Amino acid sequence: MAVSVQPPTRDRTAGHRTKKSTSSVSVTPVSEPQPIDPSIINRPNDLSSVPSLLSAIFTQGIAAVTSPSDDATRLALLSSARALVLALESPRETMLRQCWADTVCMATLSIGVDTGVWAYLGRDDRPKRVADIAAATGFEAAYLARLLKHVAAMGHVIETGKDEYKPTNFSKALAIPTLGAAYPLFTGPGNTGGVLRCTASFPSYLKSTNLATPTSITNSNTQFAFDTPKNFFELCHDPAYAPMGAQFNTHMGSYAFGRPTWVDEGFYPIGERLLEGFDDEDETAALLVDIGGSIGHDLQKFRDAFPEAKGRLVLQDLEPVVAQVKETELDASIERMAYDFLTEQPVKGARAYYMHSVLHDWPDHQCVPILENVKAAMKPGYSRLLINENVIPDVGASWESTSLDIMMSCLVSSKERTKDEWVQLLKRDAGLKITGFYPVGNGVESIIECELPSKESESSAEDTESSTDESL
Repeated sequence: MAVSVQPPTRDRTAGHRTKKSTSSVSVTPVSEPQPIDPSIINRPNDLSSVPSLLSAIFTQGIAAVTSPSDDATRLALLSSARALVLALESPRETMLRQCWADTVCMATLSIGVDTGVWAYLGRDDRPKRVADIAAATGFEAAYLARLLKHVAAMGHVIETGKDEYKPTNFSKALAIPTLGAAYPLFTGPGNTGGVLRCTASFPSYLKSTNLATPTSITNSNTQFAFDTPKNFFELCHDPAYAPMGAQFNTHMGSYAFGRPTWVDEGFYPIGERLLEGFDDEDETAALLVDIGGSIGHDLQKFRDAFPEAKGRLVLQDLEPVVAQVKETELDASIERMAYDFLTEQPVKGARAYYMHSVLHDWPDHQCVPILENVKAAMKPGYSRLLINENVIPDVGASWESTSLDIMMSCLVSSKERTKDEWVQLLKRDAGLKITGFYPVGNGVESIIECELPSKESESSAEDTESSTDESL
């Protein structure tokens, strides 16, 4: 999303929350640190937990096979299996996996996406010779054999003989653009370095700010990494960095794969909270406005789930994004509208304004003007703002949410938010009334429903908040 950009200043601490002085804070005395035993480098991380993890894996494995549609059981089994690997690995092995194996594997997977290796290997499930894959993709066979040998060692393809491989479901999925686009997006076009350029520079960036919390999108790690006044989203739309923008929008489609959607039964009561009470006598009335909706994934899911719903469905995003939408990809009833959400909202009095993973792109102080533009268009007592975002639990957060939180900090000086942080932003900073939190588990996705506050609630210091899950 475009913003007014100023060149980065020399003072890298500008726009950050600096650490508070601890001169007046009492500090509990601590014992002298003990030297760490170097021998732990080659010992398993937690061998004592292996028996209990194996027992859990046995029980969860039976349950997963018995009930293959129970995704919660599968995820519990996956969590136990990951914990078992970490418990058995020595610190040295964990370090080598993370610093050597995973990094070069990601680069190799990206090469395979760009050159069509995974598409060729996945044409069918039969084993294929390296020489044939190389002839079809332009590689020297001897070098491609080295690349595939590492990918097989990582478990992503199956080695069936000398210089012979067959695909896995994962390697076949890399040939699907919605999933495979993530890899060249992260490694970047040409020698730009892509998203990984930002993650690589992040430690140096934080050091340059004296470890201050990043809160400035115009003086962020992206500007530091790329030595540019442009923010991450502006880089994505810069022709010099093409096709990052298209890859990013495609990647957002894969982000939703396997995740609950807001139209799923048991998530948000659309019929009760949105369709009931809609003013369908006005033929020009807007039912749903998807602000910053990319290429329309969520509106299409809504139309598929509620094909008879009356009212306008409006997709809004920047012109370069909306221009990517193909006529055959969205239902003809969905309007495409070029719009910058930092400007006045042109659709007034809609039943609902919807934002999915928009506010997590922006630090708190820059979310407020975005929300003010929505508030100005809302009809009191009628319009609702639906915010579809992560709500990170105070304990037991999933790695998907925590990794995305650090990624947002790294790229755009923003964050994923806890329930308390959402209340601070939406109620106290933006002056909205939160009428409900609608979660679907572990903070991965939630709908936060807001309305304009009534005069009574504006004058009250204690605004009533309802929640479908107080444990968030």
